[in-house]
Amino acid sequence: MIAKHFKMLATLALAVLCAGPVAAQPAPDPSWPCIQRKVPRLSPGLMWARPLPQIKLDAETAAEAADVVSRLVLRRAPPEEARPALDAFAQRHGDGPEMMGYLFSESFERLSQLRGRIMRGIEDYAESQIALSARIERNRREMERLMAAPEPDFDRVDALERQVMWDERVFADRQQSLTYVCETPVLLEKRLYAISRMLEARIGG
Repeated sequence: MIAKHFKMLATLALAVLCAGPVAAQPAPDPSWPCIQRKVPRLSPGLMWARPLPQIKLDAETAAEAADVVSRLVLRRAPPEEARPALDAFAQRHGDGPEMMGYLFSESFERLSQLRGRIMRGIEDYAESQIALSARIERNRREMERLMAAPEPDFDRVDALERQVMWDERVFADRQQSLTYVCETPVLLEKRLYAISRMLEARIGG
């Protein structure tokens, strides 16, 4: 059974190598069970063509900018819902490349940190699946050893069988939830891109 579970994880990891036109990883990574390619860190330059500004805002402007950024990165609402707050901010503080670049930089930092935490959680998730698969296999081998004994301990065999059945159910349930979990980093990347397009379009608008 362990070979079956490891094969499942390895297949998912191998699919990462085939996703997208970018360079593939050198070898499957069992700690990354997603079909989506693993990109540990995002580059702001891929989403924002202008130089990111190095500016320091006064306390009041920084607080207003933080409010706009919080609306832009709010995952339960589409970025478009932040447009009124963005427009109001731009009317007060300008919509030049530096100010819009500042909003993008802050949004990028917030969502990149969240994405990193989620990806670490996915890796921990995969490692727990590997550990659970190993436990299933150990218990199955123990059952086989007990049944091969001259006087099998049927109580122990029954207990192990119940544990194996439970662990296999947990393993399968976790695998089914991987689809949603693995999509989350990609959704964050798409949101960042949408934010960058909105801010870029606002420059001078």
